[in-house]
Amino acid sequence: MVGLPAVFLVFTTVISLMHDTVHGSLGLRRRATDVTLFLAGAVLMVSGHAYRATHINHHRVFPGPDDPEGAAATLSIGRALVVGPLHVPQIWWWAFTHARRGRGWLLAEASVPFVALAVGATASRPLLAYTVLALVGGWLYPLLTVRLPHAHPGEEAVTQARTLRGRVVPPLLLEQTYHLEHHLYPRVPSYKLPELARRLDPFLRSVGVVPRRVP
Repeated sequence: MVGLPAVFLVFTTVISLMHDTVHGSLGLRRRATDVTLFLAGAVLMVSGHAYRATHINHHRVFPGPDDPEGAAATLSIGRALVVGPLHVPQIWWWAFTHARRGRGWLLAEASVPFVALAVGATASRPLLAYTVLALVGGWLYPLLTVRLPHAHPGEEAVTQARTLRGRVVPPLLLEQTYHLEHHLYPRVPSYKLPELARRLDPFLRSVGVVPRRVP
């Protein structure tokens, strides 16, 4: 029973780290950024460099075309679950075909799950179990990171994402629930999003945005 909470904590921490790295919020130099993206992606069994490419593109064009990351925003919850197994491979392929540099990182990151599965199957059952759990968990990305925070986006910036406020859930998810605030100011690091939300509240009220309350 301890294993799943531990994996959840690892996932939320590493996702937050990778997200802030993608947006340059941590002040890392180029080499440190590359290494952090590789290592964080390896923990999640995804490509950190592919995520950076598609996520920056997502902020640039959402809710427009050619946005593989944000495509699930207009899907039903059921459909978002159905397309889940294809999401990570599609992210990687889009990044690889659009890359002007860094394909070596993309290829190295694509090999990590296969290496982990091979090593796990031959020498480490815990590694095998974790790898399978991470890969299956990745199927939920379209639902949890796209469909729920972006459901049925509008054309205005303040209608393209949701914001969830609460005392328990936002800290538990390392402030990733402040998705509207993040879209408005993507360079603000995750731990500063609650403060940004408080500062934006008068503006959000003036344009009719009502934050959703969670525990």
